[in-house]
Amino acid sequence: MNNALNNLLKETDVLRIHGSTEGEVSGIAFDSRKVQPGVLFVAVRGTQSDGHDYISSAVASGARAVVCETLPAGLSTEVTYVVVKDSSLALANLASAYHNHPSRELKLVGITGTNGKTTTITLLHRLFTGLGYKAGCFTTIRNYIGNEVVEATHTTPDPVQLNSLMSRMVEAGCEYAFMEVSSHALVQNRVASLVFAGGIFSNITHDHLDYHKTFAEYVKAKKLFFDNMPAQSFSLINADDRNGTVMAQNTRSRVSYYGIRSMADFKARIIESHFNGTMLNIDNTEIWTRFLGEFNAYNLLAVYACARLLGQDKEQVLQLLSSMETVEGRFQYVQSPEGITAVVDYAHTPDAIVNVLKTIAQIRKGNEKVITVVGAGGNRDKTKRPIMARVAAEMCDKLILTSDNPRNEDPLDILADMKAGLDDNMLMKTIVQPDRREAIKTACMLAQKGDIILIAGKGHENYQEIKGVKHHFSDMEEVEQLFKISSNPKQ
Repeated sequence: MNNALNNLLKETDVLRIHGSTEGEVSGIAFDSRKVQPGVLFVAVRGTQSDGHDYISSAVASGARAVVCETLPAGLSTEVTYVVVKDSSLALANLASAYHNHPSRELKLVGITGTNGKTTTITLLHRLFTGLGYKAGCFTTIRNYIGNEVVEATHTTPDPVQLNSLMSRMVEAGCEYAFMEVSSHALVQNRVASLVFAGGIFSNITHDHLDYHKTFAEYVKAKKLFFDNMPAQSFSLINADDRNGTVMAQNTRSRVSYYGIRSMADFKARIIESHFNGTMLNIDNTEIWTRFLGEFNAYNLLAVYACARLLGQDKEQVLQLLSSMETVEGRFQYVQSPEGITAVVDYAHTPDAIVNVLKTIAQIRKGNEKVITVVGAGGNRDKTKRPIMARVAAEMCDKLILTSDNPRNEDPLDILADMKAGLDDNMLMKTIVQPDRREAIKTACMLAQKGDIILIAGKGHENYQEIKGVKHHFSDMEEVEQLFKISSNPKQ
């Protein structure tokens, strides 16, 4: 680790300094509650709170130095104050410097987009592990240092955690690292100090407008990733997404495209699709995969294209892709003894719900009913709620609206927002059941042999967040238990 304060500041744009930069710091923190004696505290302006309001608390806890945009009223003679223009950017640079810039020692690839990030990154990690490399990854589900599991709290961790984990990856001998890059992380400069070997753009659809306010701002946030990509890196762009060319407009990197419908450097085509897998043609080679749906064809193609851009052998890559299992909570399905199929999927945007229901429509053989259980998260983008309900109602036979993670909102208010997107005919086939457990139970009771139940929104999550408390809850556990009960009523 690089502990000397004057060395840490070398790559940070400093406006002025009050105090000495000689000596070392024992760590970096941007949460005053985590400050211990000798720590460098960075006061970051966040969406919920402003770190500048907690400078005195950090100093009282023994902070050795403070980085801020505005000096506090009273300065301690025992503390060095460093004034910067943007403290979030300074935090990223300082965290990277403190851990000796670990991203420079890895071949780091990031993916940004609305849907497909977790599946793509998980498969890249599995692929490169299968190819014999030691690799790390950061996903919404969990992080990996080689095969060591580190639980994830955010899609993209904060700069301190990111660089700490990457430093551990370097120490563990990892050559590659793969990470999801959220729009929030880009705007908040969480990845600003990282050096990427490549970046992938999956797609962009309606999401996170509670944070970005407009779709144009959301697109702009995603575009930052490619605008800042180094010249020696690659940008892999989905040619079939109408915003793909926008992402590549100002990048200095080498641009390659992948797609199913458009002209592209890397092409795929779906040949057959069944509940047990899909036959794909990728770059003129046919492979059988355990993944379902066109959206997964894009994910697999992105993984293949990325591996090829990183210099991997085509045949080896395709062979490993054909042997891979599906990703937890992403079109994960289970069948009851009576022949009812339940699909659990993380789909929590209108486009993702359309993709999953479109896949189910392509697989169903005849007149099987499709029953959809879906809700929307509380304290998040409200504008997508009526759209999610409407697209689900349009594409299924029975719709059950229920709670997702209501957080600090009243579930009935969320459900009212969803119901607002339904016309009278849609309302006729809709049941509103705020209790998610009861909603899943209702779907299973309504289903008959051959029917397909989609339980959307939470996927891999094993909790339900209500009023700030996370209660254990797993969609897959619920449906497996119900199928077990229905197959043996005496239990």
